[in-house]
Amino acid sequence: MNILVINAGSSSLKYQLLNPETGDLLAKGLCERIGIDGKFTYKPQIAGKQVLDAVDVAMPTHSEAIQTVMNALVDAENGVVASMAEIDAVGHRVVHGGEAFNKSVLITDEVMKALEDCIPLAPLHNPANITGINACTAVMGKDVPQVAVFDTAFHQTMPAKAYMYALPYEYYENDKVRRYGFHGTSHKYVAGRAAAMLGKNIEDVKLISCHLGNGSSVTAIDGGKSVDTSMGFTPLAGLPMGTRAGDLDAGILEFLMNKYGMDIKEMVSILNKKSGVQGVSGVSSDFRDLENAFKDGNDRAGLAVDMFNYGVKKLIGSYAAAMGGVDAIIFTAGVGENSASQRLAIASDLEFMGVKMDAEANAVRGKETVISAADSKVKVLLIPTNEELMIAMDTAAIVKG
Repeated sequence: MNILVINAGSSSLKYQLLNPETGDLLAKGLCERIGIDGKFTYKPQIAGKQVLDAVDVAMPTHSEAIQTVMNALVDAENGVVASMAEIDAVGHRVVHGGEAFNKSVLITDEVMKALEDCIPLAPLHNPANITGINACTAVMGKDVPQVAVFDTAFHQTMPAKAYMYALPYEYYENDKVRRYGFHGTSHKYVAGRAAAMLGKNIEDVKLISCHLGNGSSVTAIDGGKSVDTSMGFTPLAGLPMGTRAGDLDAGILEFLMNKYGMDIKEMVSILNKKSGVQGVSGVSSDFRDLENAFKDGNDRAGLAVDMFNYGVKKLIGSYAAAMGGVDAIIFTAGVGENSASQRLAIASDLEFMGVKMDAEANAVRGKETVISAADSKVKVLLIPTNEELMIAMDTAAIVKG
C-alpha cells in the first residue's frame, strides 16, 4: 500500500510517498515558492533514479504543485510508481483540529467545514492545509481517499485540570480558549516506539517525550495517552525555542507595548520571531551555532542554551510528579536526536528520580537506542521521530477500516 503524505504551507508543500506496512520510503521532496517563481525538489529513494534539486517549475497555485509531484512520481524513466493508480490514499498533516477531532479522520465535506471552523485557532496554518487538500482533490479526483492527521489530536486526552486556563470560564465556553498542544503526531510515534523498546504494552508505561528542535514541546504520556503538554493555545507557549519566547509573565507585554508604543501585532511578532534562544543570544536560532559561539567565548550563547536545557529539566520533573512516576524519558527531533551535550545536561542531576546517564552510550546521533546506564531505574531513550510514517500509518488504518 502506497500513501502520499502532504504537509502544505502557504507557499510550500512537503511530500513523501511511502509504504506504511514496510516503512519503505519511495520518494520525498519539496515544492517551494508556490505562487512566486516555483522551485521543485524530488528525491527518489530508488537506486538509479535522478534527483531534482530546486529546479524551476511554474507553480502558480498548489494544484500545479501537486500535479508537478504526480508527474515526477509516475515519470516513465525517473518515477517510483507506474501510475497514479498505485497511490492508494493521501494523508495530510493538519495543524489544528480544535476540540472537534481527537483522532485522524477520513476527509469528507463535513470534515472540511470543521477544518474551516478551526481557522481562527490556527490562521497561519489551517488555510494552507485546506488548500493542500483541495489541490489533491483537483488533481487526483474524489475517488482517492484523503485523511486528515492533526497535530492537536493526540493531546485531546488531557484532563480539564491540565488544559484549562485560569481565565473567566466564558472564554472557554464561547471561544474555546484552552491548552491544545502540538507536535502530537511526533509524540504519538515515539511513544509507540518507546513501549516497543521497553518490551511493554503502551498501556502499562509512563513516558515523558521531549520533542526538541527549533520548535520544542514536552509531553507527559500515561498509558499511551497525553495527560499534559508544554505548548498551549498556540505553539508559542512552553519552552524558549529557536525564535519563540515560550512562557512569560503577560504583564511584560503591557509594559513593553506602553514603553515603546507597540501594537499587539508588533508585540506578537517579537514573541514569535525575535525571541527564544535567538533573542537571548543575539547570535542564532540554531543550537549548533550557539554551541560554537559559546566555545568562542560568547556567554550569551551559553546562557540561551542553559535556559533551554533548564526549562526541559523542569518540565521532566513536573511531569514525573504529575504522573506519579516515569518509566522512560524520550529525546527526539533535531536537537533531541543530535545534541549529546544537551541531552546530558538535561538528564544530569535527575538521579534522585532514578535517572542515571551513560556518557558513552549517549555519544550518538540520530539512532534509536538506550542512552542511560544499564542500572538506571528510569530509562532514557533516543528515538528519531518519523511524523510522515505516523501519518501514513494512520491513513492506511483509516482507509482499510
